[in-house]
Amino acid sequence: MGRILVTEEIAEGGLDRLRAAGHDAIAYPDAETFFRTPPPRPEDTVLVDLLLPGISGLGVIRWLEALRAPPRIVAMTGQSESAVQRLITGAPTARVLRKPLTFDRLVEAV
Repeated sequence: MGRILVTEEIAEGGLDRLRAAGHDAIAYPDAETFFRTPPPRPEDTVLVDLLLPGISGLGVIRWLEALRAPPRIVAMTGQSESAVQRLITGAPTARVLRKPLTFDRLVEAV
């Protein structure tokens, strides 16, 4: 099982629960911090909010998809279905979860 890399917004409350479920979960305060670390491995899962401050979640997704062997990508958003479709056009590998999320849905996605 790979690591689960999450943004800080997602980590609040969920990080400890992901760890308790046996996942190696790491949180980053923003995309810029995430980009300063070694890139994720193909067996990792990256949970990213589409509307991050600074570099957007979509920017993170596009960067991840450009990797030779991208990780699994799960995007989260509270936006409408039509807004999500406009945002992720051209990002076919990202699975999208709509907020509000339950912990069970989050664990199921990873």
